[in-house]
Amino acid sequence: MASVQPSTETTQPAGPPANDSNSPARDDGSRSAEEKAAIDNWLPINASRNAKWWYSAFHNVTAMVGAGVLGLPYAMSELGWGAGVTIMLLSWIITLYTLWQMVEMHEMVPGKRFDRYHELGQHAFGERLGLWIVVPQQLVVEVGVNIVYMVTGGTSLKKFHDTVCESCKQLKLTYFIMIFASVHFVLSQLPNFNSISGVSLAAAVMSLSYSTIAWGASVDKGKVADVDYGMRATTTTGKVFGFLGALGTVAFAYAGHNVVLEIQATIPSTPEKPSKKPMWKGVVVAYIVVALCYFPVSFVGYWAFGKTVDSDILVTLSRPKWLIALANMMVVIHVIGSYQIYAMPVFDMMETVLVKKLRFPPGLTLRLIARTVYVAFTMFIAITFPFFDGLLSFFGGFAFAPTTYFLPCIMWLAIYKPKRFSLSWFANWICIILGVLLMVLAPIGGLRNIIISAKTYHFYQ
Repeated sequence: MASVQPSTETTQPAGPPANDSNSPARDDGSRSAEEKAAIDNWLPINASRNAKWWYSAFHNVTAMVGAGVLGLPYAMSELGWGAGVTIMLLSWIITLYTLWQMVEMHEMVPGKRFDRYHELGQHAFGERLGLWIVVPQQLVVEVGVNIVYMVTGGTSLKKFHDTVCESCKQLKLTYFIMIFASVHFVLSQLPNFNSISGVSLAAAVMSLSYSTIAWGASVDKGKVADVDYGMRATTTTGKVFGFLGALGTVAFAYAGHNVVLEIQATIPSTPEKPSKKPMWKGVVVAYIVVALCYFPVSFVGYWAFGKTVDSDILVTLSRPKWLIALANMMVVIHVIGSYQIYAMPVFDMMETVLVKKLRFPPGLTLRLIARTVYVAFTMFIAITFPFFDGLLSFFGGFAFAPTTYFLPCIMWLAIYKPKRFSLSWFANWICIILGVLLMVLAPIGGLRNIIISAKTYHFYQ
């Protein structure tokens, strides 16, 4: 691998200067240095740099292990044993490698930290091109995940309600999404990553807990009678589109890279103790937890139910009631934390533009209005399109796959220029080729799912 230059930055509470070329909205220079520093200190990503290595661990677990893990057995039923196991393992290895690259590149320039994904993109591709390459994809991922988690949180709340009170009046999913959103109108006012560390820790614990319930209950139930491991679809067309859709589901499961630089920005750094050391320690722990969640749920769930497994393994289990109700409430707690992790970089972009470019004064009023509007927007889209999780395969190809599987590799090649045919050169090109294939193929299956869902859907039903 190419060597990485050590950072010479000393620990400073403020982030990059407001008029730095890597900023998405350059300041006009009329503000004093003190005003610019105060603004940087106020922005969510730069505000606090006192995180420990374990913050990295549970933030990354919360970002990556979403409720989508419960759909991985269904993806296995579309892929089959051979392809399913291979794709799951390859994705784990490739995304760990690309995550290592991003951790290393965070401080590749002495005296500077790339605190945001787009800042790294600008360094690799140029100020304007870097923004156009990274920001649209990152926003699709982060806003898309937030909308999906609105649906997931509301759905899990509804499942909990229906499980513990079967005789109660059935309520629309819309109301449960609104209940779930009400929590975020409050939590979204927490200023930065470190302030949501408690929420993130609880979410990480919940993700490991409900994943364990999912595969543990599957083991306890054992194989269903006459279990069939054949492909779920019966027609060749169905098998092909199902396979491609499953690729998008797996891509979505490994989408945590979109917030990794922002997480690393919260860790202090000095020339003697660069942030990449504690950050990587936390990443390794996080990826062990990811493996403990993803692999048992995927393989055991498919082993137990074969191609009859539902899109949510908890629905397939259904018994015992109290355990399934508990698992659904754990999912709710987890996606509360995940929503906040993915929303924080969006808040940072919004507030940077509002304060630096549009010249709004930073403060509680701006933050209250901007973040409330954002939460309301994601809630509205979730209520309008509650089958939004069906779009994951579609978006998984266009945005999730590039930012996770191969964009870090392209930036690595552009910046470090490893020797042709070296190990680093080969590793990066293999990741790029596989990632591009995923980007092209996954949306095809996702588009078919969208068309099928749209045929029978009525707004606000």
